[in-house]
Amino acid sequence: MSLKTLKWLAVITPALIIGGFEFIRHELILSYLSMEAGNWYITLLTLLLSYFFATWMFRNIERTNDRLARETSKRAVYEERERLARELHDNLAQTLFFIHVKLKQGKTEEATAAVSEIDHHLRQAIYNLRTLPEEGSSFTLRAVKWLQDWELLTGIETLQELSIADKVFTPAEEVQLFAIIQEAFTNIRKHSRASQASIELEASGTSWSLRISDNGLGFAEGDPGRYRYGLAMMQKRAAELNAVWKFHSPPEGGTELSVHSVRRKSNGKDSVPRHHRG
Repeated sequence: MSLKTLKWLAVITPALIIGGFEFIRHELILSYLSMEAGNWYITLLTLLLSYFFATWMFRNIERTNDRLARETSKRAVYEERERLARELHDNLAQTLFFIHVKLKQGKTEEATAAVSEIDHHLRQAIYNLRTLPEEGSSFTLRAVKWLQDWELLTGIETLQELSIADKVFTPAEEVQLFAIIQEAFTNIRKHSRASQASIELEASGTSWSLRISDNGLGFAEGDPGRYRYGLAMMQKRAAELNAVWKFHSPPEGGTELSVHSVRRKSNGKDSVPRHHRG
């Protein structure tokens, strides 16, 4: 039911019922019902009518608002996926041109590496597009499953500490944050030569922070340039989340990525955090 219909019902219904009662009282039952008793009855009728009508109306408004919120969330996800598709198309076009140039120059090793990069980004994009936030599984469960699969694939021990309140991220934010996690662990697999990686994600209704680290080469022995494309992508997504982004190599070695954001108000109701360790 539309808000316009509810507005007219709110205006017309009480007037019809109360006016009808007053007409019947004065025309038909005035000789049987005193003015004082009639005033009490009309007061009680008005109270009951207001209660039941307001309850019904606000339930309809609440259902309408919930439906609009769901539609808005879905639209945000679809818009984000359209953007991902455009970004994937542009990246593939650039990489294919790069492969063409390298093959002409006879640099087959660089061309082979670029083909491997295309394969990885296609697989990651397909995973992102197939994994629907609205399918019922929480962001935490989907992240844990992906990290477990990554650990089995790479053989790198993965320590997980995830503490996320319910509905703290919008669907569009989940897409961005999940992409940062995927790209960070892709860099670890490709460049770090690490034997262990860790992820810490804590999110409440007012703030969230993400920290990903490994015990690999770091920048002292590795080449930071190898991370350039992935870092630019993660930095861009962090900016879209209005988050502070840092990436560095600690003195003890390895690499560390941190992203954190402070929210002005909650997106959802806090719940007891869930902890997972892998």
